[in-house]
Amino acid sequence: MRIQRATLETCGEATGTVVAIDVIRAFTTAAFAFAAGARDILLVGEVEEAWALRQRFPGSLVMGEVGGIKPQGFDLDNSPSALIGLDLGGRRLIQRTSAGTQGVVRSTRATALLASSFVCASATVRYLKHQPPKSVTFVVTGVGFHADGDEDAACADYLAAVLRGEAPDVAPYLARVRASSDGRFFLEQPPRFPLSDMDCCLSVDRFDFAMVVERRDGLLAMRAVL
Repeated sequence: MRIQRATLETCGEATGTVVAIDVIRAFTTAAFAFAAGARDILLVGEVEEAWALRQRFPGSLVMGEVGGIKPQGFDLDNSPSALIGLDLGGRRLIQRTSAGTQGVVRSTRATALLASSFVCASATVRYLKHQPPKSVTFVVTGVGFHADGDEDAACADYLAAVLRGEAPDVAPYLARVRASSDGRFFLEQPPRFPLSDMDCCLSVDRFDFAMVVERRDGLLAMRAVL
C-alpha cells in the first residue's frame, strides 16, 4: 500500500483512497455526533450550502464554524464536548468547517473517501486494511490559516505507522497535538476553545467506527461504519 500526503491546496489531485484528517476539531466533533446517534452527516464547503440543505431536508441540524466561530443561526458549534449527553438519534446533520470539510469537498478525484481523527484511529486503519486500497492519501487539512497543522500531521503519521504494521506509542503524537498552533489556542487566557474539547480530541480510539463518505445524489454523505 502506497501512503501519500496532501494538504487543502493539493488534495484535488489525489486519487485512490483519501482520508481527510481534522483533529482540532471537525472530525473529532463529527465522531461525537455519530456517538450521540446522528444518522449521517452531509459535508459542505460553504455556509450557503449548509442553509440550502437545511431547507431541503427538514429536521436536519447545521453544525460547524467559520474561522473557529459558530455562525449565527447554526444549531451546533464545532465542539465535541458540547455533544456529550445530547440525543441526536436518527438526525441528519450538515457540517461546514474551515478545514476538515474542505478536505473532503476538494478531494474530487478520490475513488473512496474517509474522514478521521484520533478518536477513531484504529477503526479507520481496520477499515483501510479490510479494503485494501493500492494507495492512501492522508489530507492534513490544518495546514494554512497561519497554522502549522501538526495536530493533523501527527494523526497522519500515527495512522501510517499502524497501517505499516507497527505498534507505535501514541503519547508523542498526542504531545504534538498539544504543541501545534491550534493546540496552543487552548493555552490562551481565556482559552479560545473549551478545555474539554482538547480532552475529547486526545481520546484515542474512543469510538469503534470509521467515518466513510459516500457521493450520493450530488451530496457528500458521511456515516459511521463499524
